[in-house]
Amino acid sequence: MALLNFGGVEEHVITREEFPLKKAQEVLKNETIAVIGYGVQGPGQALNLSDNGFNVIVGQRKNSKTWDKAKNDGWVPGETLFEIEEACEKGTILQYLLSDAGQISLWPTVKKHLTKGKALYFSHGFGITYKERTGIIPPDDVDVILVAPKGSGTSLRRMFLEGRGLNSSYAIFQDATGKAKERVSALGIGVGSGYLFQTDFRKEVFSDLTGERGTLMGAIQGIFAAQYEVLRSNGHSPSEAFNETVEELTQSLMPLVAENGMDWMYANCSTTAQRGALDWWKKFRDASKPVFEELYSEVAAGNEAQRSIDSNSQDDYREKLEEELKELRDSEMWQAGATVRKLRPENN
Repeated sequence: MALLNFGGVEEHVITREEFPLKKAQEVLKNETIAVIGYGVQGPGQALNLSDNGFNVIVGQRKNSKTWDKAKNDGWVPGETLFEIEEACEKGTILQYLLSDAGQISLWPTVKKHLTKGKALYFSHGFGITYKERTGIIPPDDVDVILVAPKGSGTSLRRMFLEGRGLNSSYAIFQDATGKAKERVSALGIGVGSGYLFQTDFRKEVFSDLTGERGTLMGAIQGIFAAQYEVLRSNGHSPSEAFNETVEELTQSLMPLVAENGMDWMYANCSTTAQRGALDWWKKFRDASKPVFEELYSEVAAGNEAQRSIDSNSQDDYREKLEEELKELRDSEMWQAGATVRKLRPENN
């Protein structure tokens, strides 16, 4: 394992240099990887694995939108695309990539095909970490592993096609065969990871749930909305408010952060911007940190997980979710965003 130094903190990671694709192919040459679910992570991981030369099949409900999507992506019914139960039977590694609610409802079907020596693979620690709530308790004679790309399946696929990699965490919950470390490393490289950093199922789900509700989605939307509303209430136009709140951040500044870090982005802004940012960032940190502490406590206590299980297990949860998303989509800020995006030069 490679040893990286993060500002004085050392961490072992798995890189493509020490675990090249050729080695990953050798490790999994006799395996059949069955990707169960073709929603958020399934397409990116399945297509990347297939393009990298692994034996991959997809399991999905027949006559569903995702079945049709899989067919359109090139998976062939009866050859590489099967009903879920048949794919579970054929696979030696079952990549369990359904939604958390989907994993709970399908678990009895999947479990009966987890025969000795197989591997059960997750990209989210939810089902295992909260197993008392989800009922997902694997047999003792299978490997239970995790590779969690730090981004959406769409990003994973896009970066793969660009010749880049999306970093992933990995974890081993159960090593029944003695091969779990090699299996998870090979799969992590196979799906297109830039490098793999070690975690465990509990830490993965705690960080993931916190991140989704925090800086990745919930907090950033809240901050966007707050600044946009303040600008609009003070007489700024929708164009000005949206460009100053979202467009400049996503199109100009975040690419600089991604390229070389926040300090480098600061150094490439005006001295006026630097002065203001340095004066105000700690106030925003101090204001938001109690919210993050509350959020993490709710995640650690299992309350966020239970809310998700309760909500997503309802028969009409998709309809209710669509209503909430529609509120977001129809807000003035994101209506302004749709207009601004159409005016970008690449769209004209």
